[in-house]
Amino acid sequence: MKIMLADDEESIRIVVEYIVTEDGYDFCYAADGAEALAVFEAENPNLVILDVMMPKLNGFDVCAQLRKKGSNVPIIILSAKGDIVDKSVGFKAGADDYLVKPFSSLELSLRMEALLRRRDHQAGETEERESIKLGDLEIFFKRYEARLKGKRVELTPKEFKILAYMASHPGKVYTRKQLLTYVWGEDYVGELTGIAVFICKIREKIEEDPAKPKYLQTVWGVGYKFGEKE
Repeated sequence: MKIMLADDEESIRIVVEYIVTEDGYDFCYAADGAEALAVFEAENPNLVILDVMMPKLNGFDVCAQLRKKGSNVPIIILSAKGDIVDKSVGFKAGADDYLVKPFSSLELSLRMEALLRRRDHQAGETEERESIKLGDLEIFFKRYEARLKGKRVELTPKEFKILAYMASHPGKVYTRKQLLTYVWGEDYVGELTGIAVFICKIREKIEEDPAKPKYLQTVWGVGYKFGEKE
């Protein structure tokens, strides 16, 4: 396993490298946003830690570019700011977690472990199949891609996670809590109703009639399921 850090502060590099290597992972490093993209391509890390304020390209932009290229690697954003606006920008860019400076060694270690464990769990959910097709919709699990009538559907990383998770077991009913835990982890403390917003957004992109969904179906009083194969 390899962890990549992108941060222009030498003191942060020293601390994070120590934590990473003590946990038994390999370490690679970039000192600015542009270098981060190059190091990512060269090193293919299993998890990325991005500082927000970096020369040439900030952490939010690096995160967004990695997602745009199709990478599903876990990403932790580092920032001196802890306000909800800053966090919102990070999560919208595709980050999986957000850590405010200064942070403890134990906290970073636990967050890395949780994200890597979740990634392995997600890979295990779909590793036995390459894709699934229902009607005009086809989902390619390993390529993190969905196509409707042959055209790629532009999904955010979290939207794809939800869709792929449900599609991996057609007909199985998932509660809102199960979906939130899968995407955000067991420590998620937000409103359960938040998952409905994601379901609505996905339906708008894949359903012919979002009011009468064929793919992401509501099971009233319980949750949602992916329509069974025809």
